[in-house]
Amino acid sequence: MRKINKKSLCLAAVALTLTAGISAGTAMAYFTTYTEASGGVTLNMGFSETIPKEDFSNWTKHVSVENTGDYDCYVRVKALAGSKYQDGLQYSDSDGKWTPGEDGYYYYSDPIAPGESTSVLDIRIDSKESDASFNVVVVQESTKVLYNENNEPYADWTQIADTSETTGE
Repeated sequence: MRKINKKSLCLAAVALTLTAGISAGTAMAYFTTYTEASGGVTLNMGFSETIPKEDFSNWTKHVSVENTGDYDCYVRVKALAGSKYQDGLQYSDSDGKWTPGEDGYYYYSDPIAPGESTSVLDIRIDSKESDASFNVVVVQESTKVLYNENNEPYADWTQIADTSETTGE
């Protein structure tokens, strides 16, 4: 019978230990990667909602928009009066923050923070000396404030916050 050398036996034990140690790390990574958990967390994504406020006096509608949502937003306003009276609408504001767009909307230049309101936009109505009854409807829309790579705010009017649809502007 052959004698086993103590030195060979120790080397074999060390080799076996190193091999087991190397593969144990891989096995541990497998078992720690795949796990299950239970429970739940309530996640509130928030919303953007705006409410127009209108006062009427001396043939002028005084319009402002309040942000009652959770995010800053931009707003725009448009008045509709019918074909006979539409050209007679005159827009003005005291602080110069409302600017006309090519699409008939008036855009507020600053983002509106939650709980804040825009300045007043005055819409003067020319009755054209008519005795007929007519109505002027004010439409407002808002969109959430987005930020570019320089952290400057901008509005994307293809994503209107007040509707469930995306417009194709």
